[in-house]
Amino acid sequence: MSESARMSIQVQSLYIASQSSPEEERYVFAYTITIRNLGRTAVQLLGRYWLITNGNGRETEVQGEGVVGEQPFIAPGSEFQYTSGAIIETPMGTMQGHYVMQDEEGETFNIDIPVFRLALETHIH
Repeated sequence: MSESARMSIQVQSLYIASQSSPEEERYVFAYTITIRNLGRTAVQLLGRYWLITNGNGRETEVQGEGVVGEQPFIAPGSEFQYTSGAIIETPMGTMQGHYVMQDEEGETFNIDIPVFRLALETHIH
């Protein structure tokens, strides 16, 4: 792993009751992700890939450019934080995936996003 690949990913998820309709099998979750650059060179987040699994084991794949409409540059020692959302059909599920990053030399690499739970009892501490 190159020096540029030293990244830290933290995730917090939260159930959004006001936007959910359990009787319609619609459960809305928000998640806030903090990406820290622990390396010595700047990186740019080019894209993302998500695997979202609901409580019944049904998987949905999502991929695209950037996050929340941005392809942020993250300088050494700094971080980028954003909040996005997911809608699943069950009161519990998981998300995992990776970000596609590019270093200053133009090399691309993936940073894994660890599995995190989407659940009604999820709270931000």
